Formats: sequence, C-alpha cells, structure tokens
Amino acid sequence: MHCPYCGGSKLRVIDTTPQPEGVRRRRLCTHCNQRFSTFESPILTLPLIVKQDGAREEFDPAKLERGIRIACAKRPVSAEAIQGIIRRVEAALQKQGKAEVPSRMIGDLVIAELKSIDQIAYIRYAIVYLRLDDLHALRQEIDRLLEGG
Repeated sequence: MHCPYCGGSKLRVIDTTPQPEGVRRRRLCTHCNQRFSTFESPILTLPLIVKQDGAREEFDPAKLERGIRIACAKRPVSAEAIQGIIRRVEAALQKQGKAEVPSRMIGDLVIAELKSIDQIAYIRYAIVYLRLDDLHALRQEIDRLLEGG
C-alpha cells in the first residue's frame, strides 16, 4: 500500500475500527505526515445461481438491484434500503457455503425483505416472482397480505 498523497510506502496504522462490512483503518504516512483512511473487507465468493431451466450464472448484484428498483419505483423506499436488501441477500448466499444455489432462494429472500419494507413493492415483485398472471391469483396474494400472512 502507498500513500495517496506522496506515494510513500512507509505507513503507520493509527486507529482500527471494526464495522459490520469490514475494518476501517486510519493511517499516517511517515514520509509526508498526511493522514488517510482505508477500508478493508473480506473477499468472499458467491455461489453460482441455478436458474429454473438449469442454466447457471454468476450472482449479479446489479441485476438484482434493477429488479428491486422496478418493484420500488415511485414508492417511499430509499436507495439505502435497497442496498441493504442486496447486502443481506449476498450475506445469506455466502453463509450457505455451497457452490450453487437455486435462483428461487434469492427470490424468497427478496420477497421476504420487500414484504417487511413496502407492501406495494412486495406485490409488484410478487406479480413477476410468484407468476401471479391473473387477477384471481393476485387477489389471493393481496388477501393473504392483508390478513397478515
């Protein structure tokens, strides 16, 4: 690691603060006496996602974010809340410790998160995810949601 100010390689760690996502370190360059912060996070691998047709693909947080943003469009759901959902889904996938997981698992995690954050976003996501392709099926899901289930 090199100082971002002078490029020097003699650095001292002044302070270390553990955080949920990693470790924040305050550093001092002994050459130019400038201070700066670094953030260290573990590199964890994510499993391959097995789609319903049997195809396998890498987990793509950007793809997940697009789907969640569409469901949350024009709803009072903050960007921070969406990022929180993505982080929790990634963490749950990493905790599985498996090389492959079914795509259904991701959908289940997202739908549970949306249900607790915004019911309209939940219904929007459920229409696609649960394949609610007629008004009767949609009505049953809304009734289930209203009953608290």
